[in-house]
Amino acid sequence: MYAVIKTGGKQYKVAVGDTVKVERLPAEIGQEVVFDQVLAVGVGSDLKVGAPMLSGAQVTATVVSQGLHPKVRIFKMRRRKHYQRHGGHRQSYTELQIGSVSA
Repeated sequence: MYAVIKTGGKQYKVAVGDTVKVERLPAEIGQEVVFDQVLAVGVGSDLKVGAPMLSGAQVTATVVSQGLHPKVRIFKMRRRKHYQRHGGHRQSYTELQIGSVSA
């Protein structure tokens, strides 16, 4: 059984036992999080799709860790103009262990 959930402006396909990194959630490590914005739930070849959300469906997950992705380097340059800018960005994430999917 799998589900497509929406969190942090993105969509994730998850199944029971999966570990997924999503945008940072305000939750403590070990806390259980419930996602009620479920777009679709599938069992084998059977698929239920919401319009846009499935009512009554939810996914529960446990917070495993909070962290930062690797740094993305940003370099801007204009040739022959002596213009160079350096920057970087580290996106924060919450790592989740999917516990159950109910439709």
